Amino acid sequence: MLKMGGYGLVRIAMPMLPDAWRRYALAVLIVGLVSVLYGALVALAQDNVKRLVAYTSVNHMGYVVLALGAAGYAAGTDGDARRLAVTGAVTQMVSHGLITGALFLLCGVLYERAGSYDLRRFGGVARAAPVFAGTLAAAAFASLGLPGFSGFIAEFQVFAGTIGTGAAATAVTGALAVLGIVVTAGLFLRVLHRLLLGGPGELTGRVGDVRRRETAAIVPLVALSLLIGVLPGPLLDTIEPLSAAVAGWVAR
Repeated sequence: MLKMGGYGLVRIAMPMLPDAWRRYALAVLIVGLVSVLYGALVALAQDNVKRLVAYTSVNHMGYVVLALGAAGYAAGTDGDARRLAVTGAVTQMVSHGLITGALFLLCGVLYERAGSYDLRRFGGVARAAPVFAGTLAAAAFASLGLPGFSGFIAEFQVFAGTIGTGAAATAVTGALAVLGIVVTAGLFLRVLHRLLLGGPGELTGRVGDVRRRETAAIVPLVALSLLIGVLPGPLLDTIEPLSAAVAGWVAR
């Protein structure tokens, strides 16, 4: 459902209302930047791990809005950069669906075992649940945009397209949005340190490792993110014709 808004912007708002999209593109850029930074900073302040993942979704979808705003604001500039920004936005929607879906499922595993999402009540979970710990670490690294995962492919295109348009506003907002990656890296490293490492917490004894049916639901999502990160060509070949068409419609 979260991606339906982004889908509507790409498939309806931009091609059907190109003049309006260009007119209000600066506002879209600002909304995207605020979403990136606000989502990351609020997530950083959370001790509830499920709420933390939810606020990272605000951050990740902010990149989508930022890239689409840049494609409209810089409609008269480099067509390749605008196309790259739209491609990055759509790739980010695919990547977010995989990574955040895996993270929410892992939060569900934690709650099903211990009945709590409170990070302060856990510690040293990696000893009791090594598969859970490894899967959570992989999903967290994918979410923060580590190279080798789909998040890196998407965010690299978003920033390259947004900054590469040559317009001053898109360059500034794109550069400021890079701070979101830094904050996201910090918040996920904080989660991994609190939850998986250190001495045992109050609820650590209740946490068992993932079961087969849970593994069957979670691991394919992380594996697909890894596959896209290592071999993005098939996905990008599917997305790029649409991106070229949308960038052309907005510029007409």
